[in-house]
Formats: sequence, C-alpha cells, structure tokens
Amino acid sequence: MTESGAPIAFPDGPRSEFERTIGELVDRAQDSLATQGRLRKLLQANMVVVEQLELEQVLRHIAEAAVSLVDAQYGALGVIAPDGHLEQFIHVGMPQEQAAEIGHLPDGHGLLGAVIDERRSIRLDHLADDPRSSGFPAHHPRMDGFLGVPIRVREEVFGNLYLTNRLGGAFSEEDEELVTALAATAGIAIDNARLFDDSRRRQRWSAAVAEVTSALLSGNSDDVLSVVADRLASVIDAELVCVVVPMGDDTLVIDTARGEGSSELLGLRYPAAGTLVASALDSGQVVSRESRPEGLGFDGRPAPGPVVAIPLVAFGRPIGALTVSRGKAGRRFTTTDLEMAADFAVQASVAIELARGRADRQLLELAKDRNRIARDLHDHVIQRLFGAGLSLQALATTAPDEIRAGISEQVDAIDAAIAEIRTAVFTLSSRSAAAPALRHRVLDIVSESETGLARAPRLTFGGPVDLLIDGELAEDVVAVVREGLANVARHARARTADVSIVVDDQGVTVTIDDDGMGIPSGARRSGGTGNLHERAVQRGGCLVIEPRDPAGTRLTWTAPLPEQRERR
Repeated sequence: MTESGAPIAFPDGPRSEFERTIGELVDRAQDSLATQGRLRKLLQANMVVVEQLELEQVLRHIAEAAVSLVDAQYGALGVIAPDGHLEQFIHVGMPQEQAAEIGHLPDGHGLLGAVIDERRSIRLDHLADDPRSSGFPAHHPRMDGFLGVPIRVREEVFGNLYLTNRLGGAFSEEDEELVTALAATAGIAIDNARLFDDSRRRQRWSAAVAEVTSALLSGNSDDVLSVVADRLASVIDAELVCVVVPMGDDTLVIDTARGEGSSELLGLRYPAAGTLVASALDSGQVVSRESRPEGLGFDGRPAPGPVVAIPLVAFGRPIGALTVSRGKAGRRFTTTDLEMAADFAVQASVAIELARGRADRQLLELAKDRNRIARDLHDHVIQRLFGAGLSLQALATTAPDEIRAGISEQVDAIDAAIAEIRTAVFTLSSRSAAAPALRHRVLDIVSESETGLARAPRLTFGGPVDLLIDGELAEDVVAVVREGLANVARHARARTADVSIVVDDQGVTVTIDDDGMGIPSGARRSGGTGNLHERAVQRGGCLVIEPRDPAGTRLTWTAPLPEQRERR
C-alpha cells in the first residue's frame, strides 16, 4: 500500500503471462502423472502376464491385462492356427450368456483377418468406416473403436490382441504403444509357457514309456497290447486310445480300445485302404490328421478331431498301430507330441517284442513239460495198465464163473482208462507248439469279468473245443464272450451269468445267460452287438438275443466249423 493507503496496482500483462506459465506447468504435471500411472499399469500388467506358466492361464491373463491397460470395454486374444485362421479365441468383457447367444466365435475374417494377414497393428476410430469390416452377427454387442496388435514369439506371429470401445474415447497412439509393449512381454511369457508345456508333455510321454516297459517286462500281463493302451490312456490327454492290428486280407481290426465309445469299436474290422493307420504302417512314421487331412477313420470317414497314428514296428515287422484321438474341439498335436510319439512307439515296440519273446520261451518250456508228461504216460503208465489188463484176462480163464464177469468188467475199465490216457497224450502233444488254448483265453476273460458281477460267471465246455476251434474262429468266439459279458456287467444289472461253449457236428454254439433286467422293448442291435451279428453272418451263422424265463437275457451265437462251411 502507498503512504496514502491506496492499494498497489500491477500491470495486467505480466500477471497473465505468469498464470499461463503456471497453468502449463500444471498441465504438464498432470500429463506426467497420467503417463506415470499408465506406465505403472503397464508394469503391473507385465507382472500379471509373466507370473503364470500354464499356457491357457497365460493367454487369458494377457487379454485381461490389455483390456485394463487401455480402459477398453471388450478384448480378445486370437491364437493363429497353422492354416492362418484362428484356432482359439479368448474373449474378455462379454458375458458367457451373450457369447452363447452369438454362437460361433470368430475364425479370422474381416478386420481380425487383416491383422493376421498384415502382421502389424491396426488402429481405427470407427470400425464401420473401414471397408475390411464385415459387420457383426446377431446378438453381438455394439463395437466402435478398434485396436489390433500382433503377438510375436521368436519372429513367429503366435496370435493377436483385439481391443474395442475405449471408455475415454478413441484409441490413441499412446494406447497402441502401450499394448505393443505388452504384446512384446506377452510373447516372452507365451514362449516360456510353451517350453513349460512341452517339458510336461515330454515328461508324460516318458512316464508312459517307463510304465509300459515296466509292466510288460514284469511278466504280470499276458495281453501286451492292452497294457500299452491302458498306460497311454492314463497319462495322455485323449478321448480314445486304440490298438489296431493288421489282418492278412487288407483289413484292420481294433484289438484294444480305451476311452469314449471303446465298447462299440472293440473287435471292429474295416478296410485298410486310405486310413491313417494304413499310412502309418506303410511308412513306418507317425501320421497325424494335420499331415494327412484326407486320411479316413474307423468308420470310413475323416476323423472329426485331432488324431495321430503311431506305428508299432519291431525288427522290420509291423505289430500294429496305436491311435490317439481327441474331440472335435480338442487341442491339435504339436511337433513335440509327434516326436515323443515316435520315441514312444520305438521303445514300446521293443518292450512288446521282449514280452512276447518271454511268453514264447514260457510256451516252449510248457511244451517240453507236456512232451515229457506225454512220453511218460505212454511209455510207463499205459504199458503197466496194459500188462495189468493182460494178467486179469489170464486170470479170468481159470477163475470160477461167479467172479469171471467181475474180472471182465475191470478189464473193460482198464481199456477205457488206456483210451482216455491216449487221448490226453494226443492232446498234450498237439498243444506243444500251439498258441494259448481257447479254454485258457476264455477262462481269462471270465476271470476279468468277475468285478462287474455279484458272483463269478459259471463256465462250461462241451466237445473238443481246443481241437476244433482255432484261428479266426477262435478269435470270434473270444470276442463274443468278451462282448457278451461286458454287456451283462454294464447294462443288465445282473448278479451273475452262465457261459457255455459247445462244439458238435453242427458247429460251435456260444450261449451267455444272465439273470438281469432283460432286453428293453424296441431295442436294436448296435455297437458291439451289431459287430457280433456281423461276425456270425460272415461265418454263415446267426446271433439270437432273447428274454429268459422268468427274468434275464440269453445270447446265442452259432457258426459252422470251417470245414463244414466249405462243404456247403
């Protein structure tokens, strides 16, 4: 104030310049704070992205972090398939109910495809203004601003980030830079997750090989192919595992099946031409549906989902092929999967051959024992019985009439015993170099089926089963017993079952009775039952499934013997 008390007045110009300077400093400070906040969010997003090793979780965290980083309403991460389309589409911000109403998720057309094709970022203020935009399907939310950024893993475009509807307006150049920086970190995280996923897959394949080798060489299992399928199905992500064996007439048969629909496929025979299995057996290499998209499946049509056929070859001879199938939406088999499958096939084939070699040695030892027993019976027991019979006949000539008849009966009994021993000797000799007898195979199946029933099934044989039933007819009989008992255990709700195998002049008859709930009205033959019907028809026989009195079901499968069929 002046001496007179009047206020001091300053010029207006300098004060306005000062205020303007202060305002600019405040604006710059606010911009710096905003930039610092966004950088902090980028660091937080990077931490979220790299803290996981599970690939599926990593992909979802990347999409969520990108949405949060630029305040977008919707976001997605699309994984690019080898053919250039999207094989995976992880969306964020859209409720699952709304996504379900839309139905089919994007597969890489329009603007999404443009990001894939151009392999660079695309930023738009309005989606509708770009001619590459293909519109939206019904029930799709409204989207305007768009930002698409590719994710690179070692110079390979793994996928793309898609962001729409920024809450503060259009996407800026700074937004694009931030998401590009996040994508670079995401590429490293995806690469690490891939390596971790590959190492775990290799560990699972190695565990499968170790378990198969241990189980086969332990000598506790006779069915080596079932061991391979069981162990593999327990450690590998698959819906169905099958062991397919080549037959001599350009056909394949599914010897073992584990997983979804396995009961319907077990024992199925189908032409080898054009199938993935035939390609694997011919080339000796692992064949996948991706490498042979025209390859046919079990039913003569292309497989619906990822499938790999692994040849089992030992000493240049094909043992069969192992097929691993996933569903239509299942993850495709990677290069690592195929490499590990090839290693698995080599080691499993060697283990199978060693197990079969051990079984052959056991059969040889058994044959030697049978030959020794047969020789001893013939050289010692029969001769003694024959001498005893001659002595009794000599005594009968001098014995009184009242005991002569009794001596003659004993002589006849000795003759009958000699005949039975000779039959046993012949049977033992004929089995010396043969495969396991049909009786033994059926007994094993019946023993395995005890777990599904309250009491063990009762098994009876009639006629010379082991002498007259062999080869492919024996395989059919085994398949009938296995499928019949499996149906009883799964569907009949039965307490027990009776199995009868009879061979006579008319052929072979397999009968399986149960005391279960019976046949539903209107039931048709399908799946495994249909296969048994086809086996019977191909041999000139028939399959009859009928209700029993008072409850239960009777399955009767009949077929003529091969020599009987040739005479017809």
